[in-house]
Amino acid sequence: MIEHAATVAPFLPAAAVPHVEALLGRHAVEVRISRPRRTKLGDHRPPAHGRRAHRISINGDLNPYAFLTTLLHEIAHAAAWETHRGLRRRRRPHGPEWQRAFAGILHPVVSAGVLPDDVARALARALQNPRAATCSDRTLLLTLARYDAAVSGRTRVEELPDGSLFRTETGAVFRAAQRLRTRRQCFDERTGAEYRVHGLALVEPVTRLKR
Repeated sequence: MIEHAATVAPFLPAAAVPHVEALLGRHAVEVRISRPRRTKLGDHRPPAHGRRAHRISINGDLNPYAFLTTLLHEIAHAAAWETHRGLRRRRRPHGPEWQRAFAGILHPVVSAGVLPDDVARALARALQNPRAATCSDRTLLLTLARYDAAVSGRTRVEELPDGSLFRTETGAVFRAAQRLRTRRQCFDERTGAEYRVHGLALVEPVTRLKR
């Protein structure tokens, strides 16, 4: 469905647009640009209730390389569904069928030499051992985040020194502790309660608390 390529083209690295156009022409996919969501970067829904097309949504606030990676991830779900829909046993969402589809879709982009070196290396690593999701591969996640626009007065939880304080959008103040894959153990300074905060969350560093 080439018409959907026009929808996503402004969000993609220009050199990757032809590959995405070919994929969207090969698969019956409807792509929707979504408002930012904290819990996911994108999602896929297979055809249902008489619909012929797969439905994919991608967060519109992603940088071009994160958008591309997330879109290819979701298209791989559609490709795996089409190839294995007759499979009697229940497929795992990110099982071997999806991994093979994702590798096949991702490889042409990595090998084309059109991506920044650090992004190409991180994606090549993902090809060797595909993760369940973009947001569960810490190395890939942090590499893609380097291309996000800087936000004045904010830093990522991942980048805070151990023991440092930060304030969230709600005004709560936390102390950063150990890193746990894509999240970080943090403690509420007021209650002492433990939370797991995503490493890419943008927060305000706090040098001292007002008493």
